[in-house]
Amino acid sequence: MVKTGVAHFPPLLMMAVRFTIVALVLAWFVRPPTGRWRAVFLLSITMGTFHFGLFFIGISGVEASVAAIVFQLGIVFSVLFARLFLGEVFGVRRTIGMVVAFGGVSLIAGIPEGSSNIIHLLIVMTSMVAWGFAAVQIRQLRDVPPMTLAAWIAIFSAPQFFVISAALETGQVHALETAGALAWGTVVFSALGASIAGYGLWYYLIGKYAVSAIMPFAFLNPLFAIASSVVILGEDLSPVRLTGAAITLAGVAIIQWRPHPLKPGQPTSGSQHGSY
Repeated sequence: MVKTGVAHFPPLLMMAVRFTIVALVLAWFVRPPTGRWRAVFLLSITMGTFHFGLFFIGISGVEASVAAIVFQLGIVFSVLFARLFLGEVFGVRRTIGMVVAFGGVSLIAGIPEGSSNIIHLLIVMTSMVAWGFAAVQIRQLRDVPPMTLAAWIAIFSAPQFFVISAALETGQVHALETAGALAWGTVVFSALGASIAGYGLWYYLIGKYAVSAIMPFAFLNPLFAIASSVVILGEDLSPVRLTGAAITLAGVAIIQWRPHPLKPGQPTSGSQHGSY
């Protein structure tokens, strides 16, 4: 869906419109983050401007299936930042899993194919550094309801994107005037489906559970993204790309596997600062 949107809209303009829609929908139902203004504003810069901004710029020059796999570097950065800033400890198994996952992404990034290019791949990778740090910020904002976070990130981020788009992009008015149903549908879906429903749930999970325990679920994303890119966008799946995807998903399997399943209501080991 993102790839379809940036094919018509300038990437930063699309983010500005997306966050505007989110803000207009949620602003009526949430309270101001009293006492947490600074932290939420800083999160809007990390998650909004840096992560989304760089990701949307990067994906404009990267095939959707490749971007979805590279997106998974967020797990590596999230777990590392959680270790540095939250004291969440991970053992040898998770370290091996992260190395394997990073190796799978590196295989794909090291041999760009199709319409992908290395510069845009690096931009997507950089966006995941911001995403990983944002996960730690969200964890530290557990006292702020998920929908409040989603709303105020949008409220703070929308004007940032309008200003940056005006400074760096061209053709915004033409894009808005000529956008068809598919282009607008993509923006609306990304706002309502991804930002409100998807990220709202994501903020809730990160706030409730250890970052190192939640982030591996992000690896489900490439399965759907790759399938969609082939069916909808007609992208090809080369042996290198399939191999890289398989290695990446093997890495998350190593990270996520638990020798002893958690009992209902039992906190994750990560939340107890345990080592896996």
